[in-house]
Amino acid sequence: MVTKRSLLIAATSYFIAFAPAAYGRSAYDGSRDLVFITQRGTCDSSYRFTVDVTGGIVTHPNLVRFRGYVAKSGAVRASVTVQDKYASGAGKLFATSGQGTWNGHSGTARCSGYWTARRS
Repeated sequence: MVTKRSLLIAATSYFIAFAPAAYGRSAYDGSRDLVFITQRGTCDSSYRFTVDVTGGIVTHPNLVRFRGYVAKSGAVRASVTVQDKYASGAGKLFATSGQGTWNGHSGTARCSGYWTARRS
């Protein structure tokens, strides 16, 4: 069974992946409130959390194996791994909002959906 915490971690990782990191200050720097909506799979229906963007690098204080980057164009990719759980995502950030898609797995369970972001 997929737990809320494992799904949140997977969704978070999906949000931010492997686009080249911007150096110095980024137009996207600051906190973003994220909402992940599950459209397919046995995951919870939604997840909410906040990430920080600094110099194009996206971080979350409680996730160790989390990688996320925002390109100068606003393209964002992220991934996260926690034990046998993995998620990744991609999308686009704008000045005050953002959106994209995510997918992941926990053991053999597969889930996917979309995410939205608002500047905090």
